[in-house]
Amino acid sequence: MTDQIGKGWFSELSTMWPGQAQSLAVDEVLFHEKSEFQDVLVFKNKGPWGTVFALDGAIQVTDKDEFSYHEMMAHIPCFSHETGPKTVLIIGGGDGGVMREVLKHKTVESVTLCDVDKMVPQISKKFYPKLSCSFNDPRATVHIGDGFKFLEDKKAMYDVIICDSSDPEGPASTLFGKDFYDRCKAALKDDGFLITQGESYWIHLNLIKDMTKFIRDVGFKFVEYTNIAMPTYPCGNIGFFVCSNTSSAKTPAREPNEEMQTGLQMYSPEIHRQSFVLPPFVQRELSA
Repeated sequence: MTDQIGKGWFSELSTMWPGQAQSLAVDEVLFHEKSEFQDVLVFKNKGPWGTVFALDGAIQVTDKDEFSYHEMMAHIPCFSHETGPKTVLIIGGGDGGVMREVLKHKTVESVTLCDVDKMVPQISKKFYPKLSCSFNDPRATVHIGDGFKFLEDKKAMYDVIICDSSDPEGPASTLFGKDFYDRCKAALKDDGFLITQGESYWIHLNLIKDMTKFIRDVGFKFVEYTNIAMPTYPCGNIGFFVCSNTSSAKTPAREPNEEMQTGLQMYSPEIHRQSFVLPPFVQRELSA
């Protein structure tokens, strides 16, 4: 990690995006340790991004743009569910940001968050109170453990499953394989929705194409790819796979009421629909 911070700059170096690296100016390193699973870094940015959280050298959260990822990942599947989800499972997402957004849905009765690394919630509680506030909700349960193993005996339990994983290296590698999607499908109720992190089509289109094929082979009737703006992620965007056995997620089945919409910074029904509109070069690859 030390080679990623030089002359006051953090550079996001990774084999996942060879030949490029986004850099942020470091005002102060607030935390840097190795957990049982990964390198954990928190620093203060001199610019507009505030407190920055990185795992194994890849940026996960910044104060300024966290809402874009967390709102879209939570609300796309939750508003696609026709009657509103009651039971939600989040795999990964130990910072609590996605859970914060899920808990805004009044229909939700319980949310279980399963993250393999206990240090991630600890970091969030210390440095990100606007995210970790979700841990205090009585509907929330946190389980520290492997998400793939957690799903092993779960059958038709969840209305929505959200896989908020890091990239397919290190502790998240088991969350990008066919066996994981088999378990997710089994754990979903018949009318449930699954959403998973889907990388950037600018540099990972072959991976996205391969994943689209094997997720379809798992047996989901609808496997749709959505794209959102995320300035501090590689290429400034990231995608999600949204999967269902019963209906498309491209048009929300429900919409936030006025009070809820006023508190949202990125998600809206219009942005929901727009996020599924992909450039022709991506559409051609994913429909091939």
